[in-house]
Amino acid sequence: QGQLVESGGGLVRPGGSLRLSCVASGFAFSDYAMTWYRQAPGKEREKVATIAWNVGNKYYADSVMGRFTISKDNAKNTVYLQMNNLKPEDEAVYYCNAQISGVDYWGQGTQVTVSS
Repeated sequence: QGQLVESGGGLVRPGGSLRLSCVASGFAFSDYAMTWYRQAPGKEREKVATIAWNVGNKYYADSVMGRFTISKDNAKNTVYLQMNNLKPEDEAVYYCNAQISGVDYWGQGTQVTVSS
């Protein structure tokens, strides 16, 4: 089974930056697209960014366009989410996702808190 472990969350002031990491194991990481989601209390889960298996295609939610960058390092089985100019509305638990053979795999999530 695939396993995903997120890290890098924490407390940051508005306008600050964080880089989230998601380390994958148990599957051929380089063969699959990877997606970051987030969920804030009382709100639906939101797709934040996706990177295609060949890194040629990327998707960003309108709310993070121009501020967040998704990337990956196949040698390290790791996908990153660089978050710049963070806003209070970015506060959420961020989850890494991979869909493998029609099954969704999720990490435990990492909390991002944006507060002055």
